[in-house]
Amino acid sequence: MKVNEINYLIKQAIPDACVSIKNLHDNNYSCYVESSAFEGKSRVQQHQIVYNALRGLLGKDIHALTMQTATPK
Repeated sequence: MKVNEINYLIKQAIPDACVSIKNLHDNNYSCYVESSAFEGKSRVQQHQIVYNALRGLLGKDIHALTMQTATPK
């Protein structure tokens, strides 16, 4: 899986998202996602939105994903 593919999936599900993804090694990634869609949501809910955007690729094409989420300042 390529960084631009992950970015595309997140942006499709969360159009206003500002996304930064790093390929740590192999299929292990780190990402930062900022969106107004996260306002009023718990950290767990924010992460669930991103996980849902990846359409079940975690554990398959994406081995590991560390994530930080935030709302616009």
